[in-house]
Amino acid sequence: MILVTGGAGFIGGNFVLNWLSDANAEGIINLDKLTYAGNLATLASLKHDSRHQFICGDIGDGDLVLSLLKKHRPRAIINFAAESHVDRSIHGPSEFIQTNIVGTFNLLDCAREYWSSLQEEQKEQFRFHHVSTDEVYGSLSSSDPAFKETNPYEPNSPYSASKAASDHLVRAWFHTYGLPVVTTNCSNNYGPYHFPEKLIPLVILNAINGKSLPIYGDGQQIRDWLYVGDHCSAIREVLARGRLGETYNIGGWNEKANIDVVKTICNILDELKPRADKKSYADQITFVKDRPGHDRRYAIDASKIENELGWRPAETFETGIRKTVEWYLNNSEWVEGVTTGSYRDWLDKQYRN
Repeated sequence: MILVTGGAGFIGGNFVLNWLSDANAEGIINLDKLTYAGNLATLASLKHDSRHQFICGDIGDGDLVLSLLKKHRPRAIINFAAESHVDRSIHGPSEFIQTNIVGTFNLLDCAREYWSSLQEEQKEQFRFHHVSTDEVYGSLSSSDPAFKETNPYEPNSPYSASKAASDHLVRAWFHTYGLPVVTTNCSNNYGPYHFPEKLIPLVILNAINGKSLPIYGDGQQIRDWLYVGDHCSAIREVLARGRLGETYNIGGWNEKANIDVVKTICNILDELKPRADKKSYADQITFVKDRPGHDRRYAIDASKIENELGWRPAETFETGIRKTVEWYLNNSEWVEGVTTGSYRDWLDKQYRN
């Protein structure tokens, strides 16, 4: 059995579904606080699967975490639990400090106490896998080489700073206490079950609902895009064969400017769900005031995970983005379940300029 934290969120939920799609997979204890981005509807297909046990709780609750570890005795912890939206971190950084730093500290310390109690063979098999982001490395110019695992940390937002702090805690628990850890830093994920505050699902849903497609600044911010299914497969490889104490960058080898991502989505929607007036969805693009401290470019060099573990993404951006658009068009019930009034109010506040 493994313990997954944040397993009702976007990446965590996709990982849980991916893991349990294998009939021979180990069971999962899924601990999630169910904040606004946690959604049990994502896990609806597992309702009658005895291998999946969901616990509503906070990684910052030491008594709860330790009791789960002692009761279920997992052979691994995969930590997806995090506040992860840069815009929200700008408006309210305290929740990011609490979950991403204090919560990770608590999870590490509970894991250390549990791991210390294991027999030697079980100790050797145990893993703590911390899932992080490329944003901890800061911003790149157009000519800079892509981020390697050896890049210095230069976080520029409350979100990335809190994740950088959590990465340092994981490293310290390995070097100080010997806790068997691995860390992965991924690029921008996209795919099914993505909460529609992020660029790609926001654009898809705004487009088909006849709303404007808000683009920050000039739209030339560049990101490396990673299909979430590929991210899940990479995590499995690192969990199984990654070297202890090491960091692995996980990227899609797909650098795209935000405006180009939006135009690609519009082109796919023009094909799959044409507007009634026969015009392009690209006509709905609007440019809004850039957010504070907006990093210009992220790019991941994923050579290390390929050279050591043989992993490369299966999806190109073109295949992954088409699958994503099709998923949102075919899953309106899930979408309607997450786009509540409070979510709409938040969007109005964020993009009113």
